[in-house]
Amino acid sequence: MSLATQIEHDLKTAMKARDAEATATLRLVLAAMKNLRAEAGHGAELTDEEMIELLGREAKRRAEAAEAYDEAGREDLAGKERRELELLRSYLPAQLGDDELGEIVDEAISETGASGPGDIGKVMGTLMPRVKGRADGKAVNALVRERLGG
Repeated sequence: MSLATQIEHDLKTAMKARDAEATATLRLVLAAMKNLRAEAGHGAELTDEEMIELLGREAKRRAEAAEAYDEAGREDLAGKERRELELLRSYLPAQLGDDELGEIVDEAISETGASGPGDIGKVMGTLMPRVKGRADGKAVNALVRERLGG
């Protein structure tokens, strides 16, 4: 079953269970999916890779919104965004642990022959396709900078 089909199925289940929060979140994901299909000129379903990218963007939006609500002192809204984030993350591949990410970063550095902060772009270009959907880009960039002394 494709990821898009799974989300549609889970939406029906959430609607039957009268889970308003999950229903609203999944409807937003499906709307974003339809918009992406229209932009790309897709007539068919999106691939799982495209869906993971879409879910990653939506998850990032929820994380940023939760952070903004925390700063504004709106714990109720921050909690709602975090619950939506957890739902979205359930569809994403498992996130890499710090040790795993460190190993992948070290491999990319040695493969590219990077030796200093000027090589961050080269390492990131090699690294991001490997960790796409499994690690936050900011965290990856920070780790690469740390390892290259930037």
